[in-house]
Amino acid sequence: MAYDVIVIGGGSAGLMASIAASESGAKVLLIDKGDKLGRKLGISGGGRCNVTNAKEIDELIKNIPGNGRFLHSALATFSNKDIMSFFEGLGIRLKEEDRGRMFPISDKAKTVVDALVNKVRNQGVIIKTNSPVSKVLYKEGKTIGVKLQNGEIINGLTVIIASGGKSVPHTGSTGDGYAWAEMAGHSITELFPTEVPLTSREAFIQSRELQGLSLRDISLSVWNPKGKKIIEHDGDMIFTHFGISGPTVLRCSQFVVKIMKQFSVKTVDLSIDLFPERSVDNIYTDTYELAKNDKKKIVRNVLKGYLPEKLIPLLLQKASLSGEITFDNIPKQAWLELSKLVKSFPIAVNGTLSIEEAFVTGGGINLKEVDPKTMQSKLTNGLFFCGEILDIHGYTGGYNITAAFSTGYTAGKNAAKYSKS
Repeated sequence: MAYDVIVIGGGSAGLMASIAASESGAKVLLIDKGDKLGRKLGISGGGRCNVTNAKEIDELIKNIPGNGRFLHSALATFSNKDIMSFFEGLGIRLKEEDRGRMFPISDKAKTVVDALVNKVRNQGVIIKTNSPVSKVLYKEGKTIGVKLQNGEIINGLTVIIASGGKSVPHTGSTGDGYAWAEMAGHSITELFPTEVPLTSREAFIQSRELQGLSLRDISLSVWNPKGKKIIEHDGDMIFTHFGISGPTVLRCSQFVVKIMKQFSVKTVDLSIDLFPERSVDNIYTDTYELAKNDKKKIVRNVLKGYLPEKLIPLLLQKASLSGEITFDNIPKQAWLELSKLVKSFPIAVNGTLSIEEAFVTGGGINLKEVDPKTMQSKLTNGLFFCGEILDIHGYTGGYNITAAFSTGYTAGKNAAKYSKS
Protein backbone atom coordinates (compact mmCIF):
# COMPACT_ATOMS: atom_id res chain seq x y z
CA MET A 1 0.00 0.00 0.00
CA ALA A 2 1.37 3.41 -0.93
CA TYR A 3 0.67 6.63 0.97
CA ASP A 4 0.67 10.22 -0.23
CA VAL A 5 2.33 11.37 2.99
CA ILE A 6 4.27 9.43 5.62
CA VAL A 7 4.87 11.35 8.84
CA ILE A 8 7.61 10.03 11.16
CA GLY A 9 7.10 11.13 14.75
CA GLY A 10 3.90 11.60 16.74
CA GLY A 11 4.83 14.69 18.73
CA SER A 12 3.46 18.23 18.39
CA ALA A 13 4.88 18.80 14.90
CA GLY A 14 4.04 15.32 13.59
CA LEU A 15 0.45 15.38 14.85
CA MET A 16 -0.13 18.82 13.32
CA ALA A 17 1.52 17.74 10.05
CA SER A 18 -0.78 14.69 9.89
CA ILE A 19 -3.85 16.86 10.48
CA ALA A 20 -2.86 19.45 7.84
CA ALA A 21 -1.96 16.80 5.24
CA SER A 22 -5.17 14.79 5.74
CA GLU A 23 -7.27 17.98 5.71
CA SER A 24 -5.73 18.69 2.30
CA GLY A 25 -7.05 15.36 1.02
CA ALA A 26 -3.87 13.28 1.30
CA LYS A 27 -3.73 9.64 2.32
CA VAL A 28 -1.58 9.85 5.46
CA LEU A 29 0.36 7.37 7.59
CA LEU A 30 1.68 8.52 10.98
CA ILE A 31 4.48 6.34 12.37
CA ASP A 32 5.84 6.51 15.90
CA LYS A 33 8.36 4.27 17.60
CA GLY A 34 6.68 4.63 21.00
CA ASP A 35 3.52 3.05 22.31
CA LYS A 36 1.57 6.32 22.44
CA LEU A 37 1.51 9.66 20.64
CA GLY A 38 2.26 13.11 22.04
CA ARG A 39 4.46 11.97 24.91
CA LYS A 40 6.61 15.11 25.16
CA LEU A 41 3.49 17.25 24.68
CA GLY A 42 1.94 15.40 27.63
CA ILE A 43 4.64 16.61 30.04
CA SER A 44 5.06 20.12 28.60
CA GLY A 45 4.26 23.22 30.62
CA GLY A 46 4.69 21.28 33.85
CA GLY A 47 2.04 18.80 32.71
CA ARG A 48 -0.39 21.61 31.86
CA CYS A 49 0.70 22.07 28.21
CA ASN A 50 1.50 25.63 27.20
CA VAL A 51 -0.02 25.38 23.67
CA THR A 52 1.26 28.71 22.31
CA ASN A 53 2.03 32.30 23.25
CA ALA A 54 -0.33 35.22 22.57
CA LYS A 55 2.38 37.81 21.78
CA GLU A 56 2.43 39.66 18.45
CA ILE A 57 4.41 37.85 15.73
CA ASP A 58 7.46 40.15 15.93
CA GLU A 59 7.66 39.69 19.71
CA LEU A 60 7.10 35.96 19.32
CA ILE A 61 10.05 35.71 16.94
CA LYS A 62 12.27 37.71 19.33
CA ASN A 63 11.61 34.98 21.90
CA ILE A 64 12.95 32.36 19.47
CA PRO A 65 16.61 33.49 19.48
CA GLY A 66 17.67 30.37 17.59
CA ASN A 67 16.79 31.34 13.99
CA GLY A 68 13.28 32.55 14.77
CA ARG A 69 13.28 34.73 11.62
CA PHE A 70 13.14 31.54 9.53
CA LEU A 71 9.57 31.13 10.82
CA HIS A 72 8.09 34.26 9.19
CA SER A 73 6.56 32.28 6.29
CA ALA A 74 5.34 29.38 8.44
CA LEU A 75 3.71 31.79 10.90
CA ALA A 76 2.06 33.60 7.99
CA THR A 77 0.55 30.21 7.04
CA PHE A 78 -0.37 29.09 10.56
CA SER A 79 0.17 31.68 13.29
CA ASN A 80 -0.17 31.59 17.07
CA LYS A 81 -3.66 33.08 16.63
CA ASP A 82 -4.49 30.21 14.22
CA ILE A 83 -3.21 27.73 16.82
CA MET A 84 -5.58 29.25 19.40
CA SER A 85 -8.53 29.11 16.96
CA PHE A 86 -7.60 25.52 16.07
CA PHE A 87 -7.80 24.36 19.70
CA GLU A 88 -10.95 26.37 20.43
CA GLY A 89 -12.42 24.62 17.38
CA LEU A 90 -11.62 21.26 18.99
CA GLY A 91 -13.60 22.37 22.05
CA ILE A 92 -10.55 23.22 24.17
CA ARG A 93 -11.01 26.58 25.83
CA LEU A 94 -7.77 28.44 26.52
CA LYS A 95 -6.68 31.00 29.10
CA GLU A 96 -3.84 33.49 29.02
CA GLU A 97 -1.33 33.60 31.86
CA ASP A 98 1.76 35.73 32.56
CA ARG A 99 4.00 36.72 29.62
CA GLY A 100 1.36 35.65 27.08
CA ARG A 101 1.45 31.92 27.82
CA MET A 102 -1.70 30.11 26.67
CA PHE A 103 -2.95 27.06 28.60
CA PRO A 104 -6.06 24.87 28.37
CA ILE A 105 -8.62 25.89 31.03
CA SER A 106 -8.49 22.27 32.24
CA ASP A 107 -4.80 22.77 33.19
CA LYS A 108 -4.21 19.25 31.86
CA ALA A 109 -1.88 18.43 28.97
CA LYS A 110 -3.88 15.22 28.48
CA THR A 111 -6.83 17.34 27.24
CA VAL A 112 -4.64 18.73 24.45
CA VAL A 113 -3.00 15.42 23.52
CA ASP A 114 -6.32 13.53 23.42
CA ALA A 115 -7.94 16.22 21.25
CA LEU A 116 -5.06 16.17 18.76
CA VAL A 117 -4.92 12.37 18.56
CA ASN A 118 -8.72 12.16 18.16
CA LYS A 119 -8.59 14.75 15.37
CA VAL A 120 -5.88 12.71 13.61
CA ARG A 121 -7.97 9.52 13.91
CA ASN A 122 -11.21 11.22 12.83
CA GLN A 123 -9.55 12.44 9.65
CA GLY A 124 -8.70 8.90 8.63
CA VAL A 125 -4.95 9.05 9.25
CA ILE A 126 -3.54 5.55 9.66
CA ILE A 127 -1.53 5.40 12.92
CA LYS A 128 1.27 2.92 13.43
CA THR A 129 2.80 2.92 16.94
CA ASN A 130 5.63 0.69 18.28
CA SER A 131 7.12 0.91 14.80
CA PRO A 132 10.68 2.31 14.83
CA VAL A 133 11.88 3.47 11.41
CA SER A 134 15.36 2.26 10.40
CA LYS A 135 15.71 4.54 7.38
CA VAL A 136 13.99 6.81 4.90
CA LEU A 137 14.19 5.48 1.33
CA TYR A 138 15.39 7.70 -1.52
CA LYS A 139 15.66 7.08 -5.24
CA GLU A 140 16.84 9.45 -7.98
CA GLY A 141 16.75 12.51 -5.74
CA LYS A 142 13.33 11.95 -4.20
CA THR A 143 11.65 10.08 -1.37
CA ILE A 144 9.99 6.75 -2.10
CA GLY A 145 9.05 5.60 1.40
CA VAL A 146 10.48 4.22 4.64
CA LYS A 147 11.92 0.99 5.98
CA LEU A 148 10.96 -0.09 9.50
CA GLN A 149 13.35 -1.83 11.89
CA ASN A 150 11.37 -5.06 11.45
CA GLY A 151 12.25 -4.97 7.75
CA GLU A 152 8.84 -3.82 6.51
CA ILE A 153 8.98 -1.36 3.61
CA ILE A 154 6.21 1.23 3.27
CA ASN A 155 5.92 3.22 0.07
CA GLY A 156 5.14 6.92 0.16
CA LEU A 157 5.29 9.85 -2.25
CA THR A 158 6.43 12.21 0.49
CA VAL A 159 8.04 11.78 3.90
CA ILE A 160 7.84 14.32 6.73
CA ILE A 161 10.53 13.87 9.37
CA ALA A 162 9.12 15.14 12.67
CA SER A 163 11.19 12.97 14.99
CA GLY A 164 12.34 15.73 17.35
CA GLY A 165 15.76 16.58 18.74
CA LYS A 166 17.80 14.84 21.44
CA SER A 167 16.24 16.41 24.54
CA VAL A 168 13.97 14.50 26.95
CA PRO A 169 14.83 11.13 25.32
CA HIS A 170 12.37 9.13 27.45
CA THR A 171 9.62 10.71 25.33
CA GLY A 172 11.18 9.26 22.17
CA SER A 173 13.39 12.19 21.10
CA THR A 174 16.67 10.39 20.60
CA GLY A 175 17.94 12.14 17.48
CA ASP A 176 17.11 9.36 14.99
CA GLY A 177 16.08 11.81 12.26
CA TYR A 178 19.49 13.44 11.82
CA ALA A 179 20.94 10.35 10.13
CA TRP A 180 17.96 10.09 7.73
CA ALA A 181 18.47 13.73 6.77
CA GLU A 182 22.21 13.21 6.26
CA MET A 183 21.44 10.30 3.91
CA ALA A 184 19.58 12.84 1.75
CA GLY A 185 22.65 15.08 1.71
CA HIS A 186 21.64 17.41 4.55
CA SER A 187 24.11 18.89 7.02
CA ILE A 188 23.37 19.09 10.74
CA THR A 189 24.55 22.16 12.65
CA GLU A 190 26.24 21.35 15.96
CA LEU A 191 23.77 20.14 18.58
CA PHE A 192 23.80 21.67 22.06
CA PRO A 193 21.50 21.84 25.10
CA THR A 194 19.26 24.92 25.47
CA GLU A 195 16.62 25.77 28.07
CA VAL A 196 18.73 23.75 30.48
CA PRO A 197 19.87 24.18 34.11
CA LEU A 198 23.40 25.49 34.67
CA THR A 199 26.15 23.86 36.74
CA SER A 200 28.60 25.63 39.05
CA ARG A 201 31.64 24.80 41.18
CA GLU A 202 31.23 27.85 43.42
CA ALA A 203 31.97 26.94 47.09
CA PHE A 204 28.45 27.99 48.13
CA ILE A 205 26.98 25.59 45.53
CA GLN A 206 29.29 22.71 46.50
CA SER A 207 28.44 23.22 50.18
CA ARG A 208 24.72 23.16 49.27
CA GLU A 209 24.09 26.03 51.70
CA LEU A 210 21.72 27.70 49.21
CA GLN A 211 20.11 24.51 47.89
CA GLY A 212 16.35 24.95 47.50
CA LEU A 213 16.46 28.76 47.80
CA SER A 214 13.99 30.30 45.32
CA LEU A 215 14.40 33.91 44.22
CA ARG A 216 11.37 35.73 42.83
CA ASP A 217 11.30 38.66 40.38
CA ILE A 218 15.07 38.90 40.08
CA SER A 219 17.13 39.79 37.04
CA LEU A 220 19.88 37.46 35.80
CA SER A 221 22.68 38.68 33.51
CA VAL A 222 25.30 36.79 31.50
CA TRP A 223 28.71 38.41 30.90
CA ASN A 224 31.37 37.54 28.35
CA PRO A 225 35.08 37.41 29.35
CA LYS A 226 35.52 41.00 28.12
CA GLY A 227 33.04 42.22 30.72
CA LYS A 228 30.23 42.87 28.24
CA LYS A 229 26.66 41.99 29.24
CA ILE A 230 25.34 39.56 26.61
CA ILE A 231 21.80 39.01 27.85
CA GLU A 232 19.56 39.80 30.81
CA HIS A 233 16.34 38.05 31.81
CA ASP A 234 13.82 38.85 34.54
CA GLY A 235 11.80 36.31 36.50
CA ASP A 236 12.39 33.53 39.01
CA MET A 237 15.25 31.12 39.71
CA ILE A 238 16.28 28.44 42.21
CA PHE A 239 19.58 27.21 43.64
CA THR A 240 20.13 23.45 43.32
CA HIS A 241 22.73 20.94 44.53
CA PHE A 242 24.56 21.22 41.19
CA GLY A 243 24.05 24.90 40.31
CA ILE A 244 21.05 26.99 39.35
CA SER A 245 17.75 26.41 37.57
CA GLY A 246 14.35 28.02 37.01
CA PRO A 247 12.87 30.09 34.16
CA THR A 248 15.48 32.89 34.03
CA VAL A 249 18.34 30.41 34.17
CA LEU A 250 16.88 28.31 31.36
CA ARG A 251 16.55 31.42 29.19
CA CYS A 252 20.17 32.40 29.82
CA SER A 253 21.60 28.89 29.30
CA GLN A 254 22.10 29.00 25.52
CA PHE A 255 24.17 32.19 25.87
CA VAL A 256 26.44 30.46 28.40
CA VAL A 257 26.99 27.60 25.94
CA LYS A 258 27.76 30.04 23.11
CA ILE A 259 30.22 32.11 25.20
CA MET A 260 32.09 28.98 26.34
CA LYS A 261 32.45 27.89 22.73
CA GLN A 262 33.26 31.33 21.26
CA PHE A 263 35.89 32.28 23.84
CA SER A 264 37.10 28.74 24.72
CA VAL A 265 36.59 29.42 28.45
CA LYS A 266 35.89 26.97 31.29
CA THR A 267 33.58 29.30 33.24
CA VAL A 268 31.15 32.13 32.49
CA ASP A 269 30.22 34.91 34.93
CA LEU A 270 26.58 35.58 35.77
CA SER A 271 25.15 38.17 38.15
CA ILE A 272 21.88 38.23 40.06
CA ASP A 273 20.07 41.51 40.73
CA LEU A 274 17.75 40.85 43.68
CA PHE A 275 15.88 44.16 43.23
CA PRO A 276 15.83 45.13 39.53
CA GLU A 277 13.52 48.10 40.25
CA ARG A 278 15.77 49.65 42.92
CA SER A 279 19.14 51.39 42.80
CA VAL A 280 22.22 50.72 44.95
CA ASP A 281 21.49 54.01 46.76
CA ASN A 282 17.88 52.93 47.46
CA ILE A 283 19.08 49.65 48.94
CA TYR A 284 21.80 51.34 51.00
CA THR A 285 19.31 53.86 52.42
CA ASP A 286 16.58 51.25 53.07
CA THR A 287 18.84 48.82 54.91
CA TYR A 288 20.70 51.56 56.80
CA GLU A 289 17.38 53.00 58.01
CA LEU A 290 16.21 49.53 59.08
CA ALA A 291 19.33 49.13 61.21
CA LYS A 292 19.00 52.68 62.58
CA ASN A 293 15.39 52.08 63.61
CA ASP A 294 16.43 48.99 65.59
CA LYS A 295 19.82 50.06 66.91
CA LYS A 296 20.29 47.21 69.38
CA LYS A 297 19.52 44.43 66.89
CA ILE A 298 22.46 42.71 65.20
CA VAL A 299 22.54 43.43 61.46
CA ARG A 300 22.11 39.78 60.47
CA ASN A 301 18.65 39.86 62.07
CA VAL A 302 17.88 43.37 60.79
CA LEU A 303 18.29 42.14 57.21
CA LYS A 304 16.00 39.10 57.62
CA GLY A 305 12.85 40.84 56.50
CA TYR A 306 14.57 42.55 53.58
CA LEU A 307 16.73 39.82 52.01
CA PRO A 308 16.33 36.03 51.52
CA GLU A 309 17.46 34.60 54.87
CA LYS A 310 19.64 31.85 53.39
CA LEU A 311 21.57 34.41 51.35
CA ILE A 312 22.35 36.85 54.21
CA PRO A 313 25.45 35.08 55.66
CA LEU A 314 26.99 34.84 52.20
CA LEU A 315 26.28 38.48 51.32
CA LEU A 316 27.77 39.64 54.64
CA GLN A 317 30.83 37.46 54.15
CA LYS A 318 31.42 38.76 50.59
CA ALA A 319 31.05 42.35 51.85
CA SER A 320 33.52 41.60 54.71
CA LEU A 321 30.85 42.45 57.28
CA SER A 322 30.19 40.73 60.58
CA GLY A 323 26.56 39.82 61.06
CA GLU A 324 26.94 40.29 64.82
CA ILE A 325 27.48 44.07 64.80
CA THR A 326 24.77 46.61 65.61
CA PHE A 327 23.95 49.93 63.95
CA ASP A 328 26.53 51.98 65.85
CA ASN A 329 29.37 49.84 64.46
CA ILE A 330 28.32 49.68 60.78
CA PRO A 331 31.30 50.52 58.51
CA LYS A 332 29.75 52.63 55.76
CA GLN A 333 32.06 51.44 52.96
CA ALA A 334 31.33 47.76 53.70
CA TRP A 335 27.59 48.57 53.90
CA LEU A 336 27.83 50.15 50.45
CA GLU A 337 29.63 46.99 49.26
CA LEU A 338 26.73 44.92 50.63
CA SER A 339 24.23 47.11 48.72
CA LYS A 340 26.22 46.61 45.50
CA LEU A 341 26.22 42.83 46.03
CA VAL A 342 22.43 42.86 46.42
CA LYS A 343 22.29 44.45 42.95
CA SER A 344 24.97 42.24 41.42
CA PHE A 345 25.53 38.94 43.23
CA PRO A 346 28.17 37.03 41.23
CA ILE A 347 28.04 33.36 40.32
CA ALA A 348 30.45 31.61 37.96
CA VAL A 349 28.96 28.67 36.04
CA ASN A 350 30.99 25.97 34.33
CA GLY A 351 28.44 24.54 31.92
CA THR A 352 25.02 22.93 31.70
CA LEU A 353 23.35 19.63 32.36
CA SER A 354 23.44 17.28 29.36
CA ILE A 355 21.47 17.69 26.12
CA GLU A 356 19.30 14.78 27.28
CA GLU A 357 18.36 16.76 30.41
CA ALA A 358 17.64 19.96 28.46
CA PHE A 359 14.10 21.00 27.56
CA VAL A 360 15.12 21.94 24.01
CA THR A 361 17.80 20.93 21.52
CA GLY A 362 19.87 23.68 19.93
CA GLY A 363 21.19 23.00 16.42
CA GLY A 364 19.68 20.63 13.86
CA ILE A 365 18.89 20.50 10.13
CA ASN A 366 20.74 23.35 8.43
CA LEU A 367 18.02 25.86 7.51
CA LYS A 368 19.83 26.96 4.35
CA GLU A 369 18.84 23.55 2.96
CA VAL A 370 15.10 23.90 3.75
CA ASP A 371 12.50 26.03 1.93
CA PRO A 372 10.93 28.26 4.64
CA LYS A 373 7.67 28.59 2.67
CA THR A 374 7.01 24.85 2.41
CA MET A 375 9.43 23.11 4.85
CA GLN A 376 10.54 20.95 1.92
CA SER A 377 14.16 19.90 1.51
CA LYS A 378 16.02 21.89 -1.14
CA LEU A 379 18.14 18.79 -1.80
CA THR A 380 15.60 15.96 -2.06
CA ASN A 381 12.12 16.19 -3.55
CA GLY A 382 9.26 14.95 -1.38
CA LEU A 383 11.27 15.25 1.86
CA PHE A 384 9.91 17.66 4.49
CA PHE A 385 11.00 18.62 8.01
CA CYS A 386 9.19 20.16 10.96
CA GLY A 387 9.57 20.71 14.68
CA GLU A 388 12.65 20.39 16.85
CA ILE A 389 14.74 18.52 14.27
CA LEU A 390 15.18 21.90 12.54
CA ASP A 391 17.89 24.30 13.74
CA ILE A 392 15.32 26.47 15.54
CA HIS A 393 15.07 26.95 19.30
CA GLY A 394 13.16 29.34 21.49
CA TYR A 395 12.69 30.12 25.15
CA THR A 396 10.24 28.13 27.23
CA GLY A 397 6.84 29.81 27.44
CA GLY A 398 4.99 28.43 24.42
CA TYR A 399 7.54 29.48 21.78
CA ASN A 400 9.00 26.08 20.84
CA ILE A 401 5.59 24.46 20.64
CA THR A 402 4.41 27.35 18.42
CA ALA A 403 7.36 26.67 16.10
CA ALA A 404 6.48 22.96 16.11
CA PHE A 405 2.77 23.47 15.32
CA SER A 406 3.49 26.13 12.70
CA THR A 407 6.21 24.19 10.84
CA GLY A 408 4.17 20.98 11.22
CA TYR A 409 1.08 22.53 9.65
CA THR A 410 3.16 24.08 6.84
CA ALA A 411 4.98 20.81 6.12
CA GLY A 412 1.74 18.77 6.13
CA LYS A 413 -0.14 21.13 3.86
CA ASN A 414 2.72 21.33 1.35
CA ALA A 415 3.53 17.61 1.43
CA ALA A 416 -0.11 16.92 0.48
CA LYS A 417 0.11 19.51 -2.32
CA TYR A 418 3.37 17.99 -3.59
CA SER A 419 1.96 14.44 -3.56
CA LYS A 420 -1.01 15.53 -5.69
CA SER A 421 1.27 17.18 -8.25
